[in-house]
Amino acid sequence: MAYDVEPRLLRAFVAVADELHFTRAAARLYVAQQALSRDIRRLERELGAGLFVRTTRQVALTAEGERLLPYARRVLSAQDELVAAFRGAAERPLLVDVGAPVGTAFRVLAEARERVPESCELVARFHSGLTGAAGELAAGRLDVSFGRFAGLPAGVRAELDHQPVRLEPMAVLLRDDHPLAARSAVPLAELAGETLYAGAGNAGTAEWTGLAARLFEGRGIAMAEPFPEIEGPEEFVRVVRKRGWSVLASVEFIEVPGMVLRPVVDPVPLSPVSMVWRRGLRHPGLEALRAVARELGERDGWRAPPGEAWWLPEEDAGVMGRLSRTSPG
Repeated sequence: MAYDVEPRLLRAFVAVADELHFTRAAARLYVAQQALSRDIRRLERELGAGLFVRTTRQVALTAEGERLLPYARRVLSAQDELVAAFRGAAERPLLVDVGAPVGTAFRVLAEARERVPESCELVARFHSGLTGAAGELAAGRLDVSFGRFAGLPAGVRAELDHQPVRLEPMAVLLRDDHPLAARSAVPLAELAGETLYAGAGNAGTAEWTGLAARLFEGRGIAMAEPFPEIEGPEEFVRVVRKRGWSVLASVEFIEVPGMVLRPVVDPVPLSPVSMVWRRGLRHPGLEALRAVARELGERDGWRAPPGEAWWLPEEDAGVMGRLSRTSPG
């Protein structure tokens, strides 16, 4: 029997296989759940096999689904490479998510723009987190993003490539009248009893919230209650000031009137930043970004942990590669 399966159906299958949840898979692909279910049923009819076991509580792959998954990934990867090779990659703008107009990703983008020829356009996008951007990368609506690669589900990481860029020291954003604001740096133990905002409630920043939860565990630091996604720096400033939050951040962060940014020490918590792109992507702008990230990292010691005690989960240390000088605290 000959099969002529549309790549769109395979992309739908892989999304559901990764998420094991139709609603989340539909959101990742930016399609209606009903349309996604129709595509899965059509694929099952064309292959003559059930791919998922569905109950009211869970979705699981069948044996046939498990068998199909690696083949589907290879087909989609080959399709992405084919499209990149023949659609004039040098002329197509590269869409680069930098999160905010400050920080590591924005610095890499700004430097890369200085190096590429005039015909190579690098267009900034401002997504709120790598988890949210990952679906856009997989769907081809975004090309490059930055963030904590280890915080993505394994199935999502399988569709992406990454390059470790920086171990960013964490900081805390405090009201200028907060008792800790007078310190030049805040020892981690001094945050016991504090409640910090770390993006809880924003599905797009789940990798950051997960990292914060690991850091807070056993240290008496509470996570601020879930709050809907906050879009844009102006709205972030408004909400943070209105609710009186202290915020877990990185040492490079937007300015918030009436608040001060203080590095956290003893140990220094580290936020692992990778550059992430869709597997098979080819573009001169991508190569420029990768080269700049490597050079800035070597020049400024971005991938070397600080000399004093520092903290980083083991899975993140593994993703970021060989670390020097000290070990996770």
